[in-house]
Amino acid sequence: MPPRPSLQSLLLMAASTSAAAGDSALLLAARRRFPAAFAASGGQRIRLLHSFSGTRLPRRAELACCFGTSPAPEAVPAGPAVPRSRNVRTMEEKRACEQRLGKLVEMLKNEGINMTQWRLGTFQRMLCPTCKGGSTEELSLSVFIRNDGLNATWNCFRANCGWKGNVQPDGVSKVYQAKKDTGNESDQEVKGNHAVKPHRKLREQDMCLEPLCDELLTYFSERMISPETLRRNNVSQRRWNNKIVIAFTYRRDKVLVGCKYREVSKKFSQEPNTEKILYGLDDIKQARDIIIVEGEIDKLSMEEAGYRNCVSVPDGAPAQVSNKLPDKDHDKKYQYLWNCKEYLDSASRIILATDADPPGQALAEELARRLGKERCWRVSWPKKNETEFCKDANEVLMFLGPQALKKVIEGAELYPIRGLFNFRDFFPEIDSYYLGIRGDELGIPTGWKCMDELYKVVPGELTIVTGVPNSGKSEWIDALLCNINDQCGWKFVLCSMENKVRDHARKLLEKHIKKPFFDARYGGSVERMSEDELEVGKEWLNETFHLIRCEDDCLPSIDWVLNLAKAAVLRHGVRGLVIDPYNELDHQRPSNQNETEYVSQILTKIKRFAQHHSCHVWFVAHPRQLHNWNGGPPNMYDISGSAHFINKCDNGIVIHRNRDPDAGPMDVVQVCMKKVRNKVIGQIGDAFLTYDRITGEYKEADEAIVAKVVKQQMRQKQTMHHHR
Repeated sequence: MPPRPSLQSLLLMAASTSAAAGDSALLLAARRRFPAAFAASGGQRIRLLHSFSGTRLPRRAELACCFGTSPAPEAVPAGPAVPRSRNVRTMEEKRACEQRLGKLVEMLKNEGINMTQWRLGTFQRMLCPTCKGGSTEELSLSVFIRNDGLNATWNCFRANCGWKGNVQPDGVSKVYQAKKDTGNESDQEVKGNHAVKPHRKLREQDMCLEPLCDELLTYFSERMISPETLRRNNVSQRRWNNKIVIAFTYRRDKVLVGCKYREVSKKFSQEPNTEKILYGLDDIKQARDIIIVEGEIDKLSMEEAGYRNCVSVPDGAPAQVSNKLPDKDHDKKYQYLWNCKEYLDSASRIILATDADPPGQALAEELARRLGKERCWRVSWPKKNETEFCKDANEVLMFLGPQALKKVIEGAELYPIRGLFNFRDFFPEIDSYYLGIRGDELGIPTGWKCMDELYKVVPGELTIVTGVPNSGKSEWIDALLCNINDQCGWKFVLCSMENKVRDHARKLLEKHIKKPFFDARYGGSVERMSEDELEVGKEWLNETFHLIRCEDDCLPSIDWVLNLAKAAVLRHGVRGLVIDPYNELDHQRPSNQNETEYVSQILTKIKRFAQHHSCHVWFVAHPRQLHNWNGGPPNMYDISGSAHFINKCDNGIVIHRNRDPDAGPMDVVQVCMKKVRNKVIGQIGDAFLTYDRITGEYKEADEAIVAKVVKQQMRQKQTMHHHR
């Protein structure tokens, strides 16, 4: 415990206070009672930094007084008064203490703490610069400066603020942000519901920055960075914890805004609570072309290659691309882009030259998302040897030289935008198409020569098949699949909801084995397939076809069907999908969507599936009820639901069976090509086949039969025209 003050000292202080108030009686009494003390003070009054009430004597810790010891004090330059410490034993210690106190005062002022009079060793109260004391303007900020000037701390005791921190004369400020918005927006920036403390202002004289030593100049020289480039970019050094670190100064309009430190071992640190901006920001002012790199040394490397219009990000690269793009107020990681927005907005082309590793590519994507991919370009780093690629700009400069780095920038390509391409992106596919490498560029033959002139099967297309009931649409598709499998070995997935599995298997086996499944009347005198043939046929069925079946009572939706078809493509390598028929699908649609819009949406989904998976899709759709039907083949526009069936399909086919004995045999099937989008694989026209009822096969019809059927159809058309 400190000793109690003597009566002499208390009386002297009371007398000085009375004299300051204009009352000299107590001062005269003290002079008579303690003449030696007044003589020792040189006749000077005692300066008190506290005032007290008449009923309370000051505590020893509150006494911050100083007796003058020299008759004539030295002149002090104009400026803020620097507090002087007590108990200073030597002049050297006194000067060091005063220097520390001066630095502390300046650092506190930089934080917004500005006292009218500074006191040492005691807690001072003032208005908090962050919360302004709230609505009551309470003096809630407590500030304490140590007597020896080694440390100063502050803390705001308002629950809604809580701003606190500490400074050291030979270190950096440690500041903790305020808790939340206090309702005062006059002297603070408010974002969302959070109050943001103003950024710290740096002063170069406080940074203790030095010119680069010979060792660091050699370090940069090994990286091909010249002293001239280092001087132009104000690259310095600083002594820090018994180490010398590289200091990269961040400036806007030549004013110091931030500083980033780098050890040779590649450990980084930054001045806290400073505004985040791009490194080299002044070099891109009003620039039309901008280069963005991942590190300060990469920016210096670009300058060695002749590109000063380059900046570096301050915080490195993320581990991966974020799932969601935050809004401006919450985009903390990339706040430097928003702080430099006026510089970046003027650029018409931004070249992203980030590192080649995954984090560097993730950074390029994050930057492009915020800057606009439409004006972004990206570089491709060259090889530095036979097996390795250069990682960044500095590696290109070190291993290949400045001309190689310049060539990298000149060869930058447009940043890819999802859904937007150049033909160059598809040149390999075009070359393959031209050379016929895949073998299906001109389509897969149907197995019928008369059909091949009109229609061939191309992967990735949609064929709509229609016809009046009992015309043999499903039978014809099954026969087509068998022919394609025999020629090319294609596999298929079948979503045939009108057929039982066993009946469908029978039809396919009869077409493949070319014998009836049963020894029944429809087979006539033809021998049925044997058990051995059946076993071989079952293996063929299992290898060639996969089934999509809805095992419960609910109707399948188109999304459900396409998801299973996708699995069949990826798992079994199927090349064709059959959906038979359209009216067996679940067609629940939103109340605000009509049938035409719904059909358009379904067909779009099917076409995308076909194109993305290089899978041909046959979609069977029945025509609506035909009024005044004359027995001829229907039109594609007669399909129930919408004209989109013919508008959106690649190929439109009508299957029609002859029902007039006078027109020819009843087994004649007319295949009408009503639409062919790709002229390479077919054209509009009719082909005639005959149906073998015993085996389910389709064969080409004789020319005489074809002529008779065509002649009969011409008569029917003339009769209809005459009646109209």
